[in-house]
Amino acid sequence: MALKLTAAEIGPFLDEVFPQVKGMFGIDRLDEDLLVMRLFVSDAHLRPGGTVSGPSMFALADVAAYVATMARIGRQALAVTTNCSIDFMRKPASGKDLLAQCRVLKLGRALSVCDVLLFSEGGDAPVARASLTYSLPPRN
Repeated sequence: MALKLTAAEIGPFLDEVFPQVKGMFGIDRLDEDLLVMRLFVSDAHLRPGGTVSGPSMFALADVAAYVATMARIGRQALAVTTNCSIDFMRKPASGKDLLAQCRVLKLGRALSVCDVLLFSEGGDAPVARASLTYSLPPRN
């Protein structure tokens, strides 16, 4: 499916509808096959022991699925997460950003189903895997 929003258009859209996460995420790649989104890891994302917290990893997976979906359906801010299952598999590397590789597995009229793998920057093995479903607002 052709994209309706580019990476350059998504950034200002996110800043508009979710100003609370402004500057936390970046897009490394966005095309019909794959979104690669980055969490700019800071001290605010760390848990005791110096590793990235589970809630921060969830946020990256959730925002990546949202962005991948918006890129395909356009500016539909009222899409909402209806399901998320996340498996935390290994400890993220210290001092590294996290990257999400998100694929839209199915885009229907009412739902978007996405698969997200999270990696430490430069790492080969995923640190987490998430499956997310978004409920979509009615479209023309």
